[in-house]
Amino acid sequence: MKLTEQQVLAIKRKRGELDLSVIALSHTTGVSKWTLNDIFKHGHRNVSSKTFNRLNSWLIDQYNKDLVKGVKQ
Repeated sequence: MKLTEQQVLAIKRKRGELDLSVIALSHTTGVSKWTLNDIFKHGHRNVSSKTFNRLNSWLIDQYNKDLVKGVKQ
């Protein structure tokens, strides 16, 4: 499967907002730090379906948490 530039940008932004290292993001998502480094630094966009699903699930979970925070405030 192929990650879009928008997906990668959203993952990078959310990682920055949460101040997560690549290793912390790796532990959180279950995607190896080597794969994450390839995605972030080397323009690697073709990933396995497992990696694609893990990153998208993490991103959706983070945005849902943000929505819940926004509703409670």
